[in-house]
Amino acid sequence: MKIERFKADLSLLVVAVVWGSAFVAQRVAAENIGVFLFNGLRFLLGALILLPLTRRRGSNALSLGRLSRKQFLGIILLGSLLFTAAAFQQFGLQFTTAGNAGFVTGLYVVLIPLMLALGWHQPSRPSIWIASFLAVIGLFFLSTGGSLSINSGDLFELAGAFVWAFHVILIGKLVQYIDVPRLAVGQYLVCGVINLAVSLSIEANSLGSVAAVWWTVVYTGLFSIGLGYTLQAVAQKVAPPADAAIILSMEAVFAAFFGWLLLRERLSVLQLLGCGLILFGMLLAQAPILAQARAEKPEVL
Repeated sequence: MKIERFKADLSLLVVAVVWGSAFVAQRVAAENIGVFLFNGLRFLLGALILLPLTRRRGSNALSLGRLSRKQFLGIILLGSLLFTAAAFQQFGLQFTTAGNAGFVTGLYVVLIPLMLALGWHQPSRPSIWIASFLAVIGLFFLSTGGSLSINSGDLFELAGAFVWAFHVILIGKLVQYIDVPRLAVGQYLVCGVINLAVSLSIEANSLGSVAAVWWTVVYTGLFSIGLGYTLQAVAQKVAPPADAAIILSMEAVFAAFFGWLLLRERLSVLQLLGCGLILFGMLLAQAPILAQARAEKPEVL
């Protein structure tokens, strides 16, 4: 096993922890601030946080003139996907339960290998398909407790799942020819600007509510956006999209853990079983890598 792949998978697991912990802050924000204003502020904050790092590396992330037309359009598309996926998710939550939303959104775990096979003719290995379905079953138990009632909001969540899947796939493509700091800052700026533009149009009265939940903007902007999405881009320079999706599905497990720890939410036996299935799916997806590591381990004389 190459050390780069191990670091990439570990980075994705850190991303899952960060996104899972941010679930608490996002729930608080959803009850006090407009969706587009909240997303706009936190994505722009994430971009501002990373700007000093890009200058240290000797590249100015705002020098869009140095980008090729293909790179520029890629960043615009990536930022637009972030905006669209987040919008679908929040709109869906107005008409469905949080459990349904978590499960349906998590379907991107199995949508990614399907989209790669159909759209890019990149079939995944059998263990990825098995791991993906295990993760989906685990998400079903964890998010819904074994009971799912379909309603109109789930259609928004399903549309969002397709967008999230495309976002993960596109990142895996773009990081191969755009440096990560510029890619990260670029997509955050695009997403943030679109959100603020929409917010100014339809959420004119929500600006005053920011003071009450400023910490949710800071926490999610610093960790969920600045750290989480950037680590995802770095890791996907090495980790394939299908593998990345399975590891990122651990976000639901960590969200449940932090909900139990900070919000005193309880987990049923079925939900705990769901956590176990997601974990098993993640380990199964990594089995070939672990086997390769054992094969490459030098013998001790």
